[in-house]
Amino acid sequence: MPENSTKGQASISYKPLVQDAIVLTGPTASGKSSIAVALAQLINGEILSLDSIAVYRGMDIGSAKPTAEDQRSVPHHLIDLVEPTEDFSVACYLAAAHAKVEQIRLRGRHPIFVGGTPMFLKGVLRGFDPGPPADWGFRQAVEADLENHGIEALRERLQQVDPLAAHRIGPNDARRMIRALEVSHQTGVPISHRQLQFDHYQDPNECNVFTLNWQRSQLHERINKRVQQMFKDGFIAEVQNLLGAYGKLSRTAAQAVGYREIIEWISQDTEDTSMLIEEVSAHTRQLARRQETWLRSFEERRIIDVTESDKPEVIAKKIAEKLFR
Repeated sequence: MPENSTKGQASISYKPLVQDAIVLTGPTASGKSSIAVALAQLINGEILSLDSIAVYRGMDIGSAKPTAEDQRSVPHHLIDLVEPTEDFSVACYLAAAHAKVEQIRLRGRHPIFVGGTPMFLKGVLRGFDPGPPADWGFRQAVEADLENHGIEALRERLQQVDPLAAHRIGPNDARRMIRALEVSHQTGVPISHRQLQFDHYQDPNECNVFTLNWQRSQLHERINKRVQQMFKDGFIAEVQNLLGAYGKLSRTAAQAVGYREIIEWISQDTEDTSMLIEEVSAHTRQLARRQETWLRSFEERRIIDVTESDKPEVIAKKIAEKLFR
């Protein structure tokens, strides 16, 4: 089906922040938060969250937000920005991030981005062109076609409009396929032609981007322990309270690992949590593997190997010695 065009819609493009900040990333449960606090204390820094779930108020346990003690010891930003019923895009995140980096720089301090959400990280490292705003009528029409004809028909439609995007987008990622069609429909320019900045990266020795690297078995054990602790800390009650207060969460919030499984468990009206905890653990391990795959695509990063015997202060000092060269 040919795509109609409403060309000329303006949008704000965001430049990379990698020259203005330090970035500490890694898969979930890799110890980023504690190392970041130690690093910030060493170098007079302030922390900016790189987590797409921590932006939501009330989603505390499942997003492993920094503790009250950590937030008292070092300023933290880009958490608790919106209600969990709201959508929060990469463009929303980058607008807030650019403003915060400027404020931190004016205070004479060092911005430190910390987290593992891939698209937020990509925008910080390479910039971002958000494209035009959502066209909900168009999206609903495409979603109806998807329901009637299946995802392969959606992919074939995208292949006609933007072959490069069709190649890059995962075979089951309907959301991104629909967005690619929407951008072409509204602007007449394929989304793959607008996001050329994603193909450009800087020499890792010319920027301060660090990835924590664990042996897979050790990382999985850390994930299992973290999930167990989350449930001890009241993860189920947190989700119940959110549903009681809001009724329904936004699509992004409701699909977050842990929250999605608990929402489904609540709907089943059962008391047994053993299978729920194992399911959340398994899905979190899968998330970590996806994050590791994504992180390998960022040539800017420098690898910091970590083991259980390494104290956060020691890793922070190792990172600090590599800065500002």
